[in-house]
Amino acid sequence: MKKEYGDDLRVVFKQNPLSFHNRAMPAAKASEAAGKQGKFWEMHDKLFENNKEMTDDNFVKWAGELGLNVEQFKKDMADPALEKRIKAQQSQGMTLGARGTPAFFVNGRFLSGAQPVDAFKKVIDEEMKKADKLIAAGTPKAKVYEKTIEKGLTKP
Repeated sequence: MKKEYGDDLRVVFKQNPLSFHNRAMPAAKASEAAGKQGKFWEMHDKLFENNKEMTDDNFVKWAGELGLNVEQFKKDMADPALEKRIKAQQSQGMTLGARGTPAFFVNGRFLSGAQPVDAFKKVIDEEMKKADKLIAAGTPKAKVYEKTIEKGLTKP
């Protein structure tokens, strides 16, 4: 999608560690701690590639493999502010209807569960047309997303 849409597409990841998965919160913390050093997606990918081996020791090992400052990673993992941030993201998602994973929003439009690429393209193309209209009406490009979702969930 990034290749097709380039800089017109922004991907934002929000955590939703489901309570029935006992390693979900530690994994969320690991990806966020890695993100503090610019390696969120790399840790995200490690976690999914090794989802049966998500131990605290492996999180530290993978942080080292990714070239992170391991001591800083450990400090960030232990920081209560990190878990607070994750819980706030989860709460926001629940408020908007994301009760499971995966859940997606395109400019406030909810797509629940795994979807085919064409489903995303359809919604993205519709939303890009709306964005173009906002820009033509004077909304700065950097403010289009804020303007689009200012009232919460959006509709087609």
